[in-house]
Amino acid sequence: MSFRIVPLNPARDAPLLHDWMNRDYARFWGMLDATQEDVLAEYTRISEDPRHHAWLGLEDGAPAFLMESYDPAHSPLATHYAVHPADTGMHLLAGPAEHPRSGFTTEVFRSVLEFLFADEGTQRIVVEPDVRNTKIAALNARMGFVPARRISLPDKEALLSFCTREDYLRALSTPALSAARAGQDHRPLPSTASGAAL
Repeated sequence: MSFRIVPLNPARDAPLLHDWMNRDYARFWGMLDATQEDVLAEYTRISEDPRHHAWLGLEDGAPAFLMESYDPAHSPLATHYAVHPADTGMHLLAGPAEHPRSGFTTEVFRSVLEFLFADEGTQRIVVEPDVRNTKIAALNARMGFVPARRISLPDKEALLSFCTREDYLRALSTPALSAARAGQDHRPLPSTASGAAL
């Protein structure tokens, strides 16, 4: 499995994202009742913000996931911890699994982390999943994220968590992730429908 990550085009991609976000598996994204116009407006706003970026992950040219990266210093997180200039915030939403494949979620997550860490200015990735989203909390931990504490954000109770480059490389060397990357892990993987939750 390999993915190409490209900038999101709000006008082109809003119908697709609206379909994804209106499915029950994406409830933690927080746009379950959004209209297509709402989705277009939100991602147009993001596209105009120099500190917030939306990306589409493609597999063989087909959309596979949505990822957002942002500067935590210019987000609600800034009032909850001492933001470092090398921090990058991240949200992730996988597309619906029409044909589930073993290891897919792990490879999506790995591709996203490698994409973000490819920027030398990023030394730590910050996430804030909804505390009710236990599936993404398990996947975060598997990929090297370390929970800090619960925080209250405008839209949810969240679990503030961090992953440094070292944390991520350490996670990659674990037997579970090594087996997954080798295609030997056949356990069901958690959904990445975490959105602003991740």
